[in-house]
Amino acid sequence: MLLAVFVILSCASGLAKEWKDLEFAKPDGVSLTLDAWVPDADLKGKSVALLVHGGGWEAGDKRTYIGPWFRALTAAGIPWVTVNYRLGPKWKHPAAVEDVEAAVRWVQGNARMLGIDGKQIVLVGESAGAHIAALAAMRGRVKVAGWVGFYGIYDVPQWVKERGELPKNIAGYLRDVGEKGQREATPVEYVKRGQVAILLVHGKADRGVPFAQSERMCEVARGKGVDCEMLLIEGAPHGVDNWEGKAEFGAWEEKLVGWLKGRRER
Repeated sequence: MLLAVFVILSCASGLAKEWKDLEFAKPDGVSLTLDAWVPDADLKGKSVALLVHGGGWEAGDKRTYIGPWFRALTAAGIPWVTVNYRLGPKWKHPAAVEDVEAAVRWVQGNARMLGIDGKQIVLVGESAGAHIAALAAMRGRVKVAGWVGFYGIYDVPQWVKERGELPKNIAGYLRDVGEKGQREATPVEYVKRGQVAILLVHGKADRGVPFAQSERMCEVARGKGVDCEMLLIEGAPHGVDNWEGKAEFGAWEEKLVGWLKGRRER
């Protein structure tokens, strides 16, 4: 049963609709759910942010690590959907990517009920979620309007070379796939002309994922004629939660909101 809860929220849109724990898929018997927040407004032609949490491919859920995004998007009146996906090491690649693709299809199929424009879905992921969102956006199995990555891994072989090994958390998700599988799990391998626009955000003091990963993605994308914008934040560590309340790291919010609103005019 789909239950809509109408609430008054302190945002420019005033009245809004909110859903919690809607099941969008059940692969291998695993119930995958999403939450959604939609302002009561005419949203035709306007971006919808589909959020993909991080957690090293093996932890987290649709409400963890990305709290600042909920605040920023809600305050700006931008509708959002946040989703769960299957985690490693129990589930290996491409399970998480397939789950995000399933979420896109479900949201598009239920766009009228949600009151959104199903053609304007933008995937927004952080850390492992950025890697997953990038693959979902570019593998060609679903159609989205764009994608945003916060401090993601976009070139797995490069990351392995930089680290000297395949890091333990992604190793669980990519277990038994070999070098060929690592390439298949590498977003830069899917870049081609005509793909949707990209926004990348990365802290320059990130010790978990070097900002060279974002530079690499934009370099490859631009080389193929794909629109790729990048915001590098001086001194910012890994994790948007660690940026919250610190003015020196706050440029991400204006950039994200402005970019998503700008999608409406492209």
